[in-house]
Amino acid sequence: MLHTDRSRLLALTVLCAQTLMIVLDQTIVNVALPSIRDDLGFTQPGLAWVINAYGIAFGGLLLLTGRLGDLVGRRKVFLAGLLLFTAASLLCGLAWNSEVLVAARFVQGVGGATSSAVVLGMIVRLFPESGARAKAIGAFSFVQAAGGSIGSVAGGLLTEAVSWHWIFLINLPIGIAAALLSLRVLEDDRGIGLRAGADVLGAILVTAALMLAVYTIVEVDGHGWASPRTLGFGGPALVLLALFVVRQAKTPNPLLPLRIFASRILSGANVVLGLLVAAMFGFQFLIVLYLRQVLGYSAEQTGFAMLPVAAAIAVISLGVSARVTARFGERPVLLSGLVLITAGLVVLGRVPVDGHYPVDLLPAMLAMGIGFGLAMPALMALGMSDARPEDAGLASGLFNTTQQVMGAIGLSVLAVLAATRGDRLAATEPLSSALTSGYRLAFWIAAALVAAAGVFAAVLLRPRARR
Repeated sequence: MLHTDRSRLLALTVLCAQTLMIVLDQTIVNVALPSIRDDLGFTQPGLAWVINAYGIAFGGLLLLTGRLGDLVGRRKVFLAGLLLFTAASLLCGLAWNSEVLVAARFVQGVGGATSSAVVLGMIVRLFPESGARAKAIGAFSFVQAAGGSIGSVAGGLLTEAVSWHWIFLINLPIGIAAALLSLRVLEDDRGIGLRAGADVLGAILVTAALMLAVYTIVEVDGHGWASPRTLGFGGPALVLLALFVVRQAKTPNPLLPLRIFASRILSGANVVLGLLVAAMFGFQFLIVLYLRQVLGYSAEQTGFAMLPVAAAIAVISLGVSARVTARFGERPVLLSGLVLITAGLVVLGRVPVDGHYPVDLLPAMLAMGIGFGLAMPALMALGMSDARPEDAGLASGLFNTTQQVMGAIGLSVLAVLAATRGDRLAATEPLSSALTSGYRLAFWIAAALVAAAGVFAAVLLRPRARR
């Protein structure tokens, strides 16, 4: 175990650098999609697979790779995923046709899941003291939350200044430096051994189920929730998931020990996280559409318009969250953050067609940034506090899986609801008015999701009786 504050800070820096690289990669591509389409000859439906190939691999493998970290050692899994992601980034940057880019993006997703699944468990192990852990998780939460906004700006700048290839090639120096430092500053833990949980059939079932589920979700926007295609893939995903649960209840060495859900704190934190990210992923997607399609912002203007959210998250999660958590406790801080996010979404639920950024958007975005900066570190600390040391990687993978899958579901549902309402009103109203009405509906539903998360947090995340 690392003992000095300096070595632990270096280790945290490596873990956060990896996280930033992964989060940036999930958003930086969006701005460059038109250039990629023109250069590699993608069709419009095929272009979506630049995003979807990554998301399917990433969301499908998080639970498996998180458990592998517990079994064979988290540093080994982290380093393997980091190197695979970096190598795949090189192939993405050098891609000479659409097929190569999509295949490389899938491999990127595998590497991203493998390295990301164990990060939170490694942070918890590095910082066992509650105060230091709160600060470390605050830094991790900031990187996760703010990376999306930074990616939007960086994608536009790199694509315009150099070319779209550099949105991938920029990962090479970061990945190589992080890999070299990880060998020096991360503990080489041995894990509990493959025999303690080498459930190969369970791994196949849950990975297939999650990949099918993510595939179903990312394709909903083009086919609809009740389409034969959606039902044809979603149904088998649910069957495979049910078979996985049965398998975990009966096998002596489960991949996902069901006892982990006996923890009210851990289970409740995942419920709250799922509702929160469903709302926030939808918000990030829809606010960009409102800025672009209704207010007429350019890609660069939109990226900079999102920066106050990242700045608020940075100030709170890095400088304030740990102090207020130490004084008031995780649960009150979490509830306060959820109230602020709900209030911000309610304000966005009233955005006008001719909205003015300083008046109609900025206050809501600052409230959401502050709220997220308070809520996310407190939620992560609460959830991981009840995980056994031997299950830290599994719990970390479970949190990441919840975040990815529920984020995809939230984005798809809110986007479909907004588009459906907008299309229905477009026949009788100006397009900008119809679109705004759809966005308002989605923001109100997102506010309801976060309010529900607050209720669950109040009920399920109550502190245990004095031990």
